[in-house]
Amino acid sequence: MRDWHGEKVIDPAGDKIGELEGVYVDTTTDQPSFVTVRVGFIGRYRLVFVPVAGATVSPNAVRVRYDKKIVSDAPAIDTDGELTAADEPAVFEHYGLPYDGATGRRLARR
Repeated sequence: MRDWHGEKVIDPAGDKIGELEGVYVDTTTDQPSFVTVRVGFIGRYRLVFVPVAGATVSPNAVRVRYDKKIVSDAPAIDTDGELTAADEPAVFEHYGLPYDGATGRRLARR
């Protein structure tokens, strides 16, 4: 997945969402769980979180299973920021995914 850095991320309709910036793994399984996608425009970029489940990779892009509008409205961090423990549940909630933080943080950047 590190090879995906900088790749174009597109939605199911083929619309470009942004560029893949980072990979977050589930701390309970050490498997990729979310990617961050750089969205915005020059000087005002932010990183939004998108689930990896259901994503497919082609030679030119990573296709996620969520529409561009849903992804654009997802929780985000600054390009030099980090996801806080307090903000982590909102990432899962935005996509309707279950979140169990009883064992601690669920996401770690790799």
